[in-house]
Amino acid sequence: MSAPARPRIAYVLPVYNEQDNIAVFHAALSKATAARADLDFEFVYVNDGSRDASLDRLLELRDADPRVTVLSLSRNFGHQLAVTAGLDLVGAGTDGDAPTAAADAVIVMDTDLQDPPAVSVQMIDLWEDGVDVVYGQRRSRKDTVFKRSTAYAFYWALDRLASIEIPRNVGDFRLMDAQVVAEVGRYREHGRFLRGIVAHVGFRQEALLFDRDERFAGETGYPLRKMLSFAANGILGFSTAPLRLISRLGIAISLLSVLLALYVAYVRVFQPDQSVPGWAFLGVGMFLLGGIQLIMMGVIGMYLGRVYVEAQDRPLYSLSLVAREGAPAAPRRHRDRSGARS
Repeated sequence: MSAPARPRIAYVLPVYNEQDNIAVFHAALSKATAARADLDFEFVYVNDGSRDASLDRLLELRDADPRVTVLSLSRNFGHQLAVTAGLDLVGAGTDGDAPTAAADAVIVMDTDLQDPPAVSVQMIDLWEDGVDVVYGQRRSRKDTVFKRSTAYAFYWALDRLASIEIPRNVGDFRLMDAQVVAEVGRYREHGRFLRGIVAHVGFRQEALLFDRDERFAGETGYPLRKMLSFAANGILGFSTAPLRLISRLGIAISLLSVLLALYVAYVRVFQPDQSVPGWAFLGVGMFLLGGIQLIMMGVIGMYLGRVYVEAQDRPLYSLSLVAREGAPAAPRRHRDRSGARS
């Protein structure tokens, strides 16, 4: 009689310009997971078009540790799509055309050491107790005042606008059961907001409080421009409230204009000596209404743009390299200055 298969836990680890963090992070992750010798682990690093030596560092890790899998996207697609590529690999249980064992649970975390690897092992304990999704909720965070204030404003707005409840102070650091990963894989929108998708999927979800550390090295992959785009994906992808607000604002302005028209008619009929031309008021009102109309068109345009992108139905990402389970890494070709391949 054969022994039962050991549970298999896969880590999906997006990487973008983290050459100085990779070795330190992997050492910390290996040390943390060593406490669970009863489990099989796979560490799936997804290189999101890094411009530094991150890919070389990852391939070195793979040579030294057979548990390491390296995916490399053909360009920078963004954090959410890099995570999606990793989830597709470990959730589908395929390696190219060859089937492999799908992971029993998947942990998503960044490689900048802000999310402690030891906390991920605690997530496994909760999963074994029957929790389908364990998300890391930040009890404290060592970020700048600007980052904390903008994060608070984002979650405040999301809490009031979103059609589903998305926990506050939660990133993508979480464990998901294989069944949850399979359901998340069915969501293929391009403007991805994974923490919202996981909340929308449902199942039993619990928080695990932790203290978020400072970034070990390098710079954040989320500058202000990307943060705004990410916030827009969260709000527009899970709420039609902005469209409803447009209608309500239009009704309010219409009612106000009716009241002003009645007031003007009253003055003209009953107090003609107090009637004032009011050209300045009319000019300001025209500019105000023009600005409001442009804002309304912009909101509608954002929703329409999302529909256009989804209608194109393009692939979410493209892979340039897959190195998994001891197979030799695909050779990367370079050109010298004369144009010859090497």
